Amino acid sequence: MTAKPIGSPIPVAIYPTLSVFTLAIGLVITAFFFIYEATSSRKNRSLGMELASATVASVFLGFGSLFLLLASGVYV
Repeated sequence: MTAKPIGSPIPVAIYPTLSVFTLAIGLVITAFFFIYEATSSRKNRSLGMELASATVASVFLGFGSLFLLLASGVYV
């Protein structure tokens, strides 16, 4: 039995595109979060909305950072 090399399930050629799109989506959701916090009063804020938008933005920014590192040659 010979060992199979471990390969990426995503082609290396689309790492830069994935990084740009996921970072852009994450920044848009982060901007929505800040605008929501700045424009809504304390009585009208929803903890669920805040947590959901912060979580989704964090996931997109995390994957965007990962693909940016991979696209630049830093294999983590």
